[in-house]
Amino acid sequence: MSRSGPPRGFSSRALTLADLDAAFAVYAESELADSGDLMLEREDIESDWERPSFDLSSQSVGVFDGARLVAAAEVFRGRRAEAAVATDYLGRGIGTWLAAWTEDLARREGSALVGQSLVDGCAGDRLLRARGYRQMWTSWILQVPTDSPIAPQPLPPGYAVRTFVPGQDEQVAYRLIEDAFNEWPDRAPQSYADWHPRVVGRRGFQPWQIRLAVDAEGTPVGVACTLLDAEGNTHVDQLAVHRDHRGRGLARALLVDAFENGRSRGATRSDLGTDSRTGALGLYLRVGMHVTQTWQHLALDLC
Repeated sequence: MSRSGPPRGFSSRALTLADLDAAFAVYAESELADSGDLMLEREDIESDWERPSFDLSSQSVGVFDGARLVAAAEVFRGRRAEAAVATDYLGRGIGTWLAAWTEDLARREGSALVGQSLVDGCAGDRLLRARGYRQMWTSWILQVPTDSPIAPQPLPPGYAVRTFVPGQDEQVAYRLIEDAFNEWPDRAPQSYADWHPRVVGRRGFQPWQIRLAVDAEGTPVGVACTLLDAEGNTHVDQLAVHRDHRGRGLARALLVDAFENGRSRGATRSDLGTDSRTGALGLYLRVGMHVTQTWQHLALDLC
């Protein structure tokens, strides 16, 4: 179906860098309609497109009504898809065509499955389940309510927290995150080159956005990477503690430190995302966070 072109009356082509703003508008409108809140930033798409493993010319597609971009889809590393349709174009078969396009591309790239994260119960969630997608994990967005106090979380004895040093800590932060995240089931390892655009290489990055927990010898054993968006929200994008140093309160201390850093720079809301693979939901609830969104990661077996 996807190779025959989009539904009648529409055209399609690969996205280009010139489509960034239009693609953001489509993805943002879809997220806002599905969840009632907008977490996505233009820089999120920009950093995804800058990853060396992603080829915009072959791994993306836009659907157009004349000159207007009305839908878009991407497939990262053959297995993670993103897709959205402008709300006033829903119900015209575009979403079904995009689903088939992502599946065909993943097959051509030799992937055994392709998946997408969607707001629980939204139209896209229902569409993919009807196509035979299975649920792999659940994700949650959690927030500290605006103006609510953040409970102090003192560091355990023998540890300290310091700010990222450019030119010294890039590989250290990446390795801590990658080693911890690779403990998750069904996760494909990520190269440093693909990790770099997300935080360190992100437009406007400042060293305070990465904080490292160090042991008594000064060795980094934990890391928190923070984004401060244009709306004044602090988002903890990545949080990891080396397995030998868990269970001592380091993750809670890094989390509170990140939120306090954001508030000191004008943030009015503090949030993060986690999923059922991490087992960390209870930690975030214990520091006073509340679940505001629930997403499902659905996947289709292609073999």
